[in-house]
Amino acid sequence: MRRSQKTEQQADRLSRIGLENRKYTRARSTGYGEGKGMSVTIQDLVLDRNNLNQAYLRVKRNKGAAGVDDMTVNDLLPYLRENKMELIASLREGKYKPAPVKRVEIPKPNGGVRRLGIPTVVDRMVQQAVAQILTSIFERVFSDNSFGFRPYRGAHDAIAKVVDLYNQGYRRVVDLDLKAYFDNANHDLMIKYLQQYIDDPWTLRIIRKFLTSGVLDHGLFAKSEKGTPQGGPLSPLLANIYL
Repeated sequence: MRRSQKTEQQADRLSRIGLENRKYTRARSTGYGEGKGMSVTIQDLVLDRNNLNQAYLRVKRNKGAAGVDDMTVNDLLPYLRENKMELIASLREGKYKPAPVKRVEIPKPNGGVRRLGIPTVVDRMVQQAVAQILTSIFERVFSDNSFGFRPYRGAHDAIAKVVDLYNQGYRRVVDLDLKAYFDNANHDLMIKYLQQYIDDPWTLRIIRKFLTSGVLDHGLFAKSEKGTPQGGPLSPLLANIYL
C-alpha cells in the first residue's frame, strides 16, 4: 500500500520550506488538521496518524526477526491496539526510550561476518515513521549520482549512469570500500550534519536516542558510543547523510 496522498503532500510541503538555507523546523500549512495556517513541525508530521499507519504497514510487510523483547511483527498490531495512546504520548512528550538492538551476525559471501543490530518491532515502526518524513527532505539534498539505500533507485540505475558516462568518454573507474562504515559513524558528527538541514530539537533528540540505545549481544549489554547499526529503517538514511 502506497503512502496516502495527504501524507505525501504534508512531507513535500515541509521539504520545500526554507530551500534557501536548507533548514527545516516547521511549515505553514493549510492542509494539516482542521484549521488553516497551522504551524506544522517535523514532529507533527512524524506523529501524524497516516504517517504512523504507513510506518506500521511497512514494518509488517518487511517482516524480519524479533528484537530483544521477542515481539514479532504479528504481535505489533495487538500491542498498538492496547498501547497506541501511551506510545504516542511518550513520543510527543520526549519520554520515549528505544530498547537496545539485538546483535546478529550474518556471514558475508567473501568471508567474515556482517554485524546487524535488530531493533524491536515497535522501535522499527518509530524509526520508519521518522525516516519517511526525513527522506522527503534529504532526497532534495542528495547527489543525483548516489544510488544506494534510496527510494526508486537501485543497481540497474547505477549501471545506466555508468553506461551514460562511458558514452560521454569517461574511461577511468575508482573502486573502493569503506570498512565497517555503519559501525564507525561518529554520533556527534552525525548530529552536526543533521543540524545543517534540520533545526528541530525533537527530531535530533529522538535520532540521538536511537544512535545511543545500546546493543544486547548474547545477553550482555554494551553502550553504543559510535555507529548506526545496520538492521533498522533509519540507519540507511543516516548513513547516506553521514556519507
